[in-house]
Amino acid sequence: MELTRKHTGTIRVSASRRAFLIFNTLFMLLISFAMLYPVIYVTAASFSDELAILKGEVFMLPVRPYVKAYEKVFRYPLLWQSYGNTLLYTVLGTAINLILTVFGAWSLSQKKMAGRRFFTLMCTFTMFFSGGMIPTFLVVKGLGLRDTIWAMVLPGAVSTYNMILMRTFFRQIPESLVEAAELDGCRDFGILFRIVLPLSLASLMTIGMFYAVGHWNSYFPAVLYLDKRELFPLQIILRQVVLLNEIVENSSSTENVMAEGIKYATIVVAMLPILCIYPFVQRYFVKGVMIGSVKE
Repeated sequence: MELTRKHTGTIRVSASRRAFLIFNTLFMLLISFAMLYPVIYVTAASFSDELAILKGEVFMLPVRPYVKAYEKVFRYPLLWQSYGNTLLYTVLGTAINLILTVFGAWSLSQKKMAGRRFFTLMCTFTMFFSGGMIPTFLVVKGLGLRDTIWAMVLPGAVSTYNMILMRTFFRQIPESLVEAAELDGCRDFGILFRIVLPLSLASLMTIGMFYAVGHWNSYFPAVLYLDKRELFPLQIILRQVVLLNEIVENSSSTENVMAEGIKYATIVVAMLPILCIYPFVQRYFVKGVMIGSVKE
């Protein structure tokens, strides 16, 4: 960094440094726009006239705005059923994920646990070598989980990466704090729930958000394990709307033109809950991931 200090005590940034800052700012703005534009376009198109969409007139703002596409989407009964299913899978799955991740990470972080290195090695091994799709399907089928909600939440109940991340964070908690709690009569569960978890809020919120987004966007497990239409998650219905035009099937040519707007409206409805939740947990992301990812 090329800086010079004036006699007044202020720091003057050199021309090369200023040029770098300007270039870096413009580059990051370009990257941010590239990431945000698909969301902006989909939202604008969902409120635009279908003919304007087909002609390519939509860029960032709605063209001849109206809400007929949303009216059509909201009247589609399977959408709300799949919405409820996805909400159930997300809440139940995230709760199971966090419980098992915390218990596994806390156990692996304890030096007094017998076989701790062996179990850590076995868990890490699964990150690189999985059982495969067909064996996993046969296990799920053999356990009688097909066409049940448990097929959507149990096969991926624990992420090894997230568990190791939490384990690393737990190991950074001072041992003196744990020993003081033990001297006060706290047992293992008391230490975990009264001391460790309150200190781990940032990591829990971050990992919980990762789990929740994964469940909300889950598509392939439903294709493998679900045949009952009433159990389909939102992503299956979204595929049927986007690729198969199911909402406007056997409709008039006028409604077939509406298909483009309906596709975008369905996408907006599907991503809206995550977009609403994200601002409340975003502040935990950097702190939660960085604390647990640094090994001292």
